[in-house]
Amino acid sequence: MAKESMKAREVKRAKLVEKYAAKRAALKEAGDFEGLQKLPKNASPVRMHNRCKLTGRPKGYMRQFGISRVTFREMANNGLIPGVKKSSW
Repeated sequence: MAKESMKAREVKRAKLVEKYAAKRAALKEAGDFEGLQKLPKNASPVRMHNRCKLTGRPKGYMRQFGISRVTFREMANNGLIPGVKKSSW
């Protein structure tokens, strides 16, 4: 499980990215790189980190499912993900 503070930080970054998305696009199109530098650092979508939706685990993230590999394996073993058969894990 990830720390609650780390999860909260990611939520805060996501809100900042959403808030400044239009402004960033306009500044990039205009070529105003000085204006881009004046925006908050966490407003850049590059600073976002993928985390498992269920556990908050940052490593082993599978984009297709939005969960970590560990959670995927547990769910597959329990039969919660259709079409996945257990091979030699």
